[in-house]
Amino acid sequence: MTFARAASESAGALANDWPSWRGPGRDGHSSDKGILRKWPTGGPDLVWTFEDCGRGYSSPSVVGDRLYFTGSRKGKAEIICVDAGSGEEEWSATIGRDPEEGYNTGWGAGTRGAPTVDDGLVYAINANGDLVCVTADKGEKKWSVSLVDDFGGAIPGWGYSESPLVDGNKIIATPGGGQGAIVALNKKTGKTIWQSTDLKDGAQYSSVIVATVQGRRQYIQLFMKTLAGVDAGTGEVLWTSSWPGRTAVIPTPIHVDGHVYISSGYGVGCKLVDISDGVAKDVWKNKVMKNHHGGVIRVADHVYGFSDGLGLVCQNIKTGEQVWNARGEGKGKGAVHYADGMLICLDESEGSCFLAKASPEGFEELGRFAFPRKTKLPRGGGKIWTHPVVVGGKLYLRDQDIVHCFKVRD
Repeated sequence: MTFARAASESAGALANDWPSWRGPGRDGHSSDKGILRKWPTGGPDLVWTFEDCGRGYSSPSVVGDRLYFTGSRKGKAEIICVDAGSGEEEWSATIGRDPEEGYNTGWGAGTRGAPTVDDGLVYAINANGDLVCVTADKGEKKWSVSLVDDFGGAIPGWGYSESPLVDGNKIIATPGGGQGAIVALNKKTGKTIWQSTDLKDGAQYSSVIVATVQGRRQYIQLFMKTLAGVDAGTGEVLWTSSWPGRTAVIPTPIHVDGHVYISSGYGVGCKLVDISDGVAKDVWKNKVMKNHHGGVIRVADHVYGFSDGLGLVCQNIKTGEQVWNARGEGKGKGAVHYADGMLICLDESEGSCFLAKASPEGFEELGRFAFPRKTKLPRGGGKIWTHPVVVGGKLYLRDQDIVHCFKVRD
């Protein structure tokens, strides 16, 4: 089994753009080069702090000199546009109401999914399933739909958390439910192109990825009990693979050369599935990686991520074997991001960010710092769950309404 170097399936994003959840390839890989190899005592230089991003967990999407977040302010879920240079708000646009009923179970209110930016338009979904399209320069509304009312979806227990996928002329989202779990809309008009009526799983918290396997373009999504691939042109179910999900299934799948890696928490584990001949076959499965919601990053033949509160894990993706496991204070559970050979990791409980090499040779921490300021908003049982993002030599960290920008390239 030979895996090629990771490559983005998405087209149109500039090298320094981060237009959606986990970047252009939805793989958590930043294209930045020359970032700091070690952080100074106290952390990298703070460039600015934005203090009005509202309630929510959205990481930024970055296109040109603008950052786009989602956040809930004064009972409204919004897309919030911030100047990347100054940290000043440029505009906001309403996604929908944010009454908190139906999704807030005591683990924090507000929006979940990151916006998606494409061809001068911004798309976003709030926790209640409103999907809106606005202009990227001024936030003017173009169209909106409801995943619940228009497509028969049901709000998952902790709210819709997906970042919609743009692919060609389509925008892809996951309403879940009996009318069809995945839907494709015309990205310019919001009109329905297809709905995958033979796939009826309820929505979970993962975001769709796109892959081309044996010349056939498809969308891959993870549900509570099913990993599925559907045809990009028709929504026809191409293959499925069973999954013993419990409580919540959150991490985004990883596709590499006709194989799909998935993981989820609550004691479930991980597996690698071969879809290269159009039929899903398990290559291996185990409990080495039980990733809750901090994401998993693939670098060559290894994946890195936090495993159900048991520390940061390096795992061989070909064999499933554990390579190393770094445990201890500040390394229990969190999110991970990749840039220029380095892992940028965020501990969800401490609110500290640390740097390490993305290497199977072993774990080496190369600097750590705490958030200069944390939110004063009540978070219930929630933690600092926003994934870190490095783009354009800047590191962006968010704790609810507070966003910090740090300089991580000389």
